Amino acid sequence: MEAILKDPAGAVIGLDFDGTLAPIVADPASARIHPEAAPVLAELGGYVNAVAIVTGRPVATALRLGSGLADVPGSTDVPGLADVPGLVVLGHYGFERWEDGRVSAPPPPPGVLEAEAELQLLLVSLGVKGVAIEDKGRAVAVHTRRSADPEGTLEALREPLAALANKHGLVVEPGRLVLELRPPGMDKGHALGLFLAERAARSVMFVGDDLGDLAAFDAVRNSGLPGVNVCSGSAEVTALAERADIVVDGPDGVVALLRELASAFKGH
Repeated sequence: MEAILKDPAGAVIGLDFDGTLAPIVADPASARIHPEAAPVLAELGGYVNAVAIVTGRPVATALRLGSGLADVPGSTDVPGLADVPGLVVLGHYGFERWEDGRVSAPPPPPGVLEAEAELQLLLVSLGVKGVAIEDKGRAVAVHTRRSADPEGTLEALREPLAALANKHGLVVEPGRLVLELRPPGMDKGHALGLFLAERAARSVMFVGDDLGDLAAFDAVRNSGLPGVNVCSGSAEVTALAERADIVVDGPDGVVALLRELASAFKGH
């Protein structure tokens, strides 16, 4: 943290979205960014090299949910992620990129569409109930949070979904009561590492909460830069807390930490 405080212009601040900037909820479509997150990110952006959201969500979804008023038509005048100056959003683990109001991405892989077409029939054949399928465009996720036995259902689905993913050239990304089928070749660590090199970063902080963020933690450790890994704490996932330099209490704690950082920059 000392290197970031001494040289904020060289620092990259990377953050996950769900569980980090937005509380985890039973229905992923109902997630909303913390109401104070966008303003504090905008303030930080005035001091640091770059602020980047690195998420498994599609860019469009992260920006929509990042408005904080995703279900209120005509609320575009409310500050949200899209209003944070200089923000970069790396969606789909880095397959998509949003910057300066523009999205760049390769075409969707066919294996995702084929796997999703078979997924509902697979769940029926397994007798699995109470799960939610989330179409992410470049990935498809199966959430078990609303099933009668979320942990048991997740375990029962691991092998069948791994076989389905393998059949269509995909990989399975585990998370907090979710299994996501997505293309191989990119993860949050790879996306963050490429971004650090692109921006010639001199220090880095990454904030995450889930198993998919372990790769980003590794990227911080392997970058050769002074770095800080922050865990947005959860009783569901302990692996990140065990490897974090700082543990905070969910999105509230993340916003408080970012606010402290911005205040420290302002005081210099």
